[in-house]
Amino acid sequence: MGAAPVPVEVPIAARLIDLERYPILDLGTGPARTLTRQCRAQLDATGACELPGFLTPDATAALIREADALAGSAYHSETAGTAYLEVPDFSLPDDHPRRLFGRSSVGVVAYDMFPPDSPLRSLYESDALMSFIAAALGKERLYRYADPLGALNLAVMGDGEELYWHFDQTDFVTSIALRDGDEGGDFEYVPLIRSAQDENYPSVQRLLQGSNDGVVKMPMCPGTLLLFEGRNSIHRVSPLHGGTQRLVALLAYDTKPGTRSSEVLQLSRYGRTKQ
Repeated sequence: MGAAPVPVEVPIAARLIDLERYPILDLGTGPARTLTRQCRAQLDATGACELPGFLTPDATAALIREADALAGSAYHSETAGTAYLEVPDFSLPDDHPRRLFGRSSVGVVAYDMFPPDSPLRSLYESDALMSFIAAALGKERLYRYADPLGALNLAVMGDGEELYWHFDQTDFVTSIALRDGDEGGDFEYVPLIRSAQDENYPSVQRLLQGSNDGVVKMPMCPGTLLLFEGRNSIHRVSPLHGGTQRLVALLAYDTKPGTRSSEVLQLSRYGRTKQ
């Protein structure tokens, strides 16, 4: 009689993921290769890839409980800026997109505030998840941020908070939706409104002046993993209303090691610095 097979230990982070629907532990299998090809195709077509139900219902509930416990520690800031997240060129006309300002207000829980046994932290620090995200994005390899504050964040938005229309300065953003608010707080974007060859200022200007042409509203579904390439797809979170806080986990990766935020950015986002 042969020996009983040795059970394979599934990493804690992987137990939070619906592995039947999203078989990410072995990227060499046919189902995993199909999944990553589908992700890349969505990103190429629209700049976004949604994976609804990426987390199991039990895992989603556990992460919401953790987020609620951390939310009170969020640093809330309010800023005014342009869609390009840079100092405006005041030689341009007043109504040029690079001179139009809008309001952003959000709370953020920094990475160093997540306890060692945090399930959200275990997800972020999972090599299997990072490898899957790299494959889905078509990247050879990813690295977790070396930033002690910015590597993993919890975005907390309450009544009256919003994020103004903007383009990202990074190639991609990875997020996990945890809970929607009562009203508003919609993630809205215009897919690939600009390119490296064409800024398409007329369309951006119409959007910033109130046009809804081409705007896609993405529903907030708890447990969804979102891969978003926002460098060329302008996006925002519309004003939130009501007493329920909107909760989203932000997982920061880069194609090169050692990425850190500047002290100026840390102070603005977290109210403190740490290197």
